Amino acid sequence: MKKLYATIGLFIAILLSAQVPQAFSYQTIAFNASGAPIANGNVALKISILDNSATGTVLYTETHNKTTNAKGLVNLNIGQGTPTTGNFTGINWGTNSKFVKVEMDPQGGTNYTNVGVNQLMSVPYALVADKVNMNFTTSSLNDDIVENKFSNFAVYNSSEGKTYVFNARTNTWSGQNGGSASTGYIIPSNGNFAVYNSSESKTYVFNARTNTWNGQDGGSASTGYIIASNGNFAVYNSSEGKTYVFNAKTNTWSGQNGGSSSTGYIIASNGNFAIYNSSESKTYVFNTKTNTWNGQDGGSSSTGYISGLNGNFVIYNSSEGKTYVFNAKTNTWNGQDGGSASAGYITSSGSN
Repeated sequence: MKKLYATIGLFIAILLSAQVPQAFSYQTIAFNASGAPIANGNVALKISILDNSATGTVLYTETHNKTTNAKGLVNLNIGQGTPTTGNFTGINWGTNSKFVKVEMDPQGGTNYTNVGVNQLMSVPYALVADKVNMNFTTSSLNDDIVENKFSNFAVYNSSEGKTYVFNARTNTWSGQNGGSASTGYIIPSNGNFAVYNSSESKTYVFNARTNTWNGQDGGSASTGYIIASNGNFAVYNSSEGKTYVFNAKTNTWSGQNGGSSSTGYIIASNGNFAIYNSSESKTYVFNTKTNTWNGQDGGSSSTGYISGLNGNFVIYNSSEGKTYVFNAKTNTWNGQDGGSASAGYITSSGSN
């Protein structure tokens, strides 16, 4: 019986053309039980696209029959095989993480063996771009970019006690009770707006993409109760001792015990939020891409214990003498002995 190994390479072409190819490249090498490549052999592969996790829903499956080269290398285009489940063109690459599951039969039949599951760390941008309807014959790319930028406005109507938002994309006004001319009652971010309704002790967010208002108990006009980042908002509910995050992509609120209106308890970075839960001595990060909270022992409201960069966060755990980093792309924490809350012990490097 032959044993299979595979090395996986995903090559995604970023193309701007009249018609974008509905496929992306895949390479693998098949080895036999003794570790030698299956040279010039006929192999069968079954490729599946999974949604959100390595065990997620199967969105699409296709099969391929290929001949390896002299080194056992197989090349194919995912999206151009024989479909058995779903429709490749119907995959929404813009939502959730996507995983590629590869199964192989080295005899070229249908007795497939699971080779492995790998996350697509880069979205097939060309496939996403193909879903954007841009008429390049009547306008330039720059015109389309400018026209699709948010140019929205919020106004407070004191006689009604109401805030109205003008959405330039829909060319409509949308009103919501709450807001004020005072600082802290209306907060803008990336075309979206959060307003505080003091009579309800509630925060409402206007989402420009959905053209809707969405409310959540909590927040205040005081500094620290409502924090904005990349069109998302975090509000602190003091009666519950809980922080809620509004995710503009999913148009939903998600809550987690912890946080405070005090400086250092809620930290925003690139649309994500880290909160410190003092009762648990734990830091939780809300990842807007996965719409989940992820906790790790350590951190503090004191300066230097939690910091963020490009949606990622680093915390210092003084009881362990250890530094932990939250990676937004993998949605995981990763720890290493060392570091400190003192200046110079943890340094970040990245591009804005």
